[in-house]
Amino acid sequence: MRILALFAALLPLAAQAQEVAQTNLRYDEDWSVLRDAARDGWRGAKYIPLARDGSAYLTLGGEARARFEGFDDNLWGDPPAPDDGYLWLRVLPHADLHAGPARVFVQGIAGYARGVGAGKGPADETGIDLLQGFADVRVPLGGTDSLTLRGGRELVALGSERLVGIRYGPNIPQAFDGARAIADIGPVRVDAFHLRPVAIGAGDFDDRTSKTRRLDGLYATITPAKDIGIDAYWLGYTNADARFGGRTGHEARDTFGLRVFGRRGDLRWNWEAMLQRGRFAGDRIRAWSLATETAWRFSQAPLTPRIRMRANIASGDRDPSDDRLGTFNALFPKGKYFGELSPIGPRNIVNLHPSVDFDLGKGVTMELVAARFWRESRGDGIYDLPGQLLRAAGTSRARHIGDQAEISAAWQASDTLSLSASLSAFRPGAFIRETGPGRTIRMVGAEAMLKY
Repeated sequence: MRILALFAALLPLAAQAQEVAQTNLRYDEDWSVLRDAARDGWRGAKYIPLARDGSAYLTLGGEARARFEGFDDNLWGDPPAPDDGYLWLRVLPHADLHAGPARVFVQGIAGYARGVGAGKGPADETGIDLLQGFADVRVPLGGTDSLTLRGGRELVALGSERLVGIRYGPNIPQAFDGARAIADIGPVRVDAFHLRPVAIGAGDFDDRTSKTRRLDGLYATITPAKDIGIDAYWLGYTNADARFGGRTGHEARDTFGLRVFGRRGDLRWNWEAMLQRGRFAGDRIRAWSLATETAWRFSQAPLTPRIRMRANIASGDRDPSDDRLGTFNALFPKGKYFGELSPIGPRNIVNLHPSVDFDLGKGVTMELVAARFWRESRGDGIYDLPGQLLRAAGTSRARHIGDQAEISAAWQASDTLSLSASLSAFRPGAFIRETGPGRTIRMVGAEAMLKY
């Protein structure tokens, strides 16, 4: 009941319009634009001056979300709870203190799940805890160039979040503990980091730094022209308790990636290639992935429809008995990877994912999505988003995993209040039918969110 009371208390605060685009990474919002503006009502909490010259100020904000998800034949009818319905509740208050070149950002979380039949996991519930808490200092390098040094606990989103995301769609985001150095020099941004993921506990104030997993990396972005960008990166990942194909061992994996993205008029693109090398339990890692997204907006047509095609391929293991592991590891991907219903993750898959969305006016949008999935390798099974094996390859030689269809609608009722709903179905293909229960998954989702 505590979180419901907090949700209700935030309702009066949702009426005020905001001048800054709100993001899922709240520490990226710059409310100093209100320094010389009128700040009546709740807007006064977005910029609280602490010094007359504006060198120090405080920003307060928060988010409250309630989300229901209901399933028939979840995971194609696999136990323990194929028919399930649950409610996710979370509140995310934050405070952002700026004092000259220094800054302290703190974001708490109260996250609960009610009615999860299969048992609550780290993405469902954390109780009351610290989601983010870090300090950083910005060092000028001349002109507009700068170096930001940061340490503490934070949410991290790299590129399009295919490998490192904040897991925003599920109830509990994925945070990291560690240090980052971010250099912005002209059109180039370089991000260097040494991080450990936060292991989520179900009780209050029990989230801890993982002792088994670590993420290091260099991530560079260059914008050679307006609306065009190139990312190049290295990610070093280790896991002392990795599990693949029924085996457990130490995993040390390097990911080398290149991403090109941008837009020209009504055309947008986001293409990425990833190569992985390393060792798992003495075996060599030889994995790879390609992910593309291309979209075209008919800006002059009624309802301004946008058609989008996403195509993905992620390698699987060819032979579990040899000394090579071919299963791609998506590390810490974004939540809801393939839509509101995402029973499988980007490992050992080939995927085609067309969609079309419409702007119905007055803040209402609608999207229609279809997707088809195959196994990339017949020697490997299929995995969920966190990387757990859902169905082993067994004796099946079928590639077709299944087909997904989805319709969703969203309403941005105000600058701070949004509502959304979705209907999804995943019809199993030959591989699912040959390896266990093979019923069609049906899902309904509904969400209300306040963000200010």
